Amino acid sequence: MSKLTVEEIRKRFELSKEFNEIFDAFEQALEQRLSDIDLYKQLFWNHTLTPDELCLFGEKIAKEFTPIAYDAYMWLGEVFEVTYSMFDNYELALEYYKKAASVKPSELTPYLSAADCYEQDLNIPPVTSLIEFLKRGSEHVSEAKPLYEKLVRFYDVVGNDEMRSYYRRKGEQGTADPPQENPPQQ
Repeated sequence: MSKLTVEEIRKRFELSKEFNEIFDAFEQALEQRLSDIDLYKQLFWNHTLTPDELCLFGEKIAKEFTPIAYDAYMWLGEVFEVTYSMFDNYELALEYYKKAASVKPSELTPYLSAADCYEQDLNIPPVTSLIEFLKRGSEHVSEAKPLYEKLVRFYDVVGNDEMRSYYRRKGEQGTADPPQENPPQQ
């Protein structure tokens, strides 16, 4: 196969409906060491790709181009949240927001994005997973108040008044040691 130009790769990522064509273009992008996240955004928004295929591409991009791993994970989280929401695939969105946070734990965005994809009627992603993720995030970000506000909401959902009050106070006053938490009953 002849070498594709960057524009040809971009068009295949955006317009192709054939996995093999997309995969060939992806391999060429890797061979050419193209580390432009905007190029891969076109790939992530290709609606013919399955979640498994998107994961395959995203994981490979993050491994090959570590400087854009955070952006790749964030985009995958957003794609899964928006595009696959009709399949209740918020767990994949959460998984990729967690991966983004593991790359840049002090960034607030992955935590807030994960919290915003919560669907209360279906409890997806599981509220307990979100609570743990936000609590871990609050230890790393410089301004944790937005995370405390989300935690107040989630503790209200699970009916844990003590933890809800704790995080409300923490958001208003600063830090204090948390009370011993009993796992929320669902």
